[in-house]
Amino acid sequence: WERGPGYLDDETVPAGSNCPTFACTVMKINNERWEGVPFIMKAGKGLNERRAEVRVQLKSPPNGATMFNLGSDDDIPYNEIVLRLQPNEAIYVKTNVKRPGLVTEMVQSELDLSYKSRYKDEKNPDAYTRLILDVLRGKQATFVRQDELVEAWKIATPLLKEIEEKNVKPTDYVFGSRGPKEADVLIQKNGYIVGKDYKWKTT
Repeated sequence: WERGPGYLDDETVPAGSNCPTFACTVMKINNERWEGVPFIMKAGKGLNERRAEVRVQLKSPPNGATMFNLGSDDDIPYNEIVLRLQPNEAIYVKTNVKRPGLVTEMVQSELDLSYKSRYKDEKNPDAYTRLILDVLRGKQATFVRQDELVEAWKIATPLLKEIEEKNVKPTDYVFGSRGPKEADVLIQKNGYIVGKDYKWKTT
């Protein structure tokens, strides 16, 4: 993705606009079941890639480093369950396994269900095609419920209102980047660790 003009460089955007084009939030559920589990939501325009997915990052088991003769548990990458919605729908588990052979060495691998490779002969319509078909059939299962919309706007409205009324300037970020660096700091502060040595296959 080549870097291009940012939002404010668009001639159709009013000068001095403070319209936010990126958001990163951390939310928590106040009950015993989800205590200490952050729900991190990140979205933006003009980022380095187009991707929609849900990631569940699992904490390392205590004393797991002893299994692989590592210095500490911090040396063990977190396992993850990933549901990729677009592009290239997939469900995969990123997991640590022992390298085959006599050496006790840890490597990262996947349990992979990629729709393109698993269902090569099946036609998988895009999301809007399915939604329109559900409208024609009178089905509402794939649509957001009213109470969910109300709760979502209860979270977003006060923030948007403050930005508008107090003329809060959104944090700048470079077109074609991951977004503001402050977002990465926020995510890491809440315990999410980005695996820098791991890359999901692109084909």
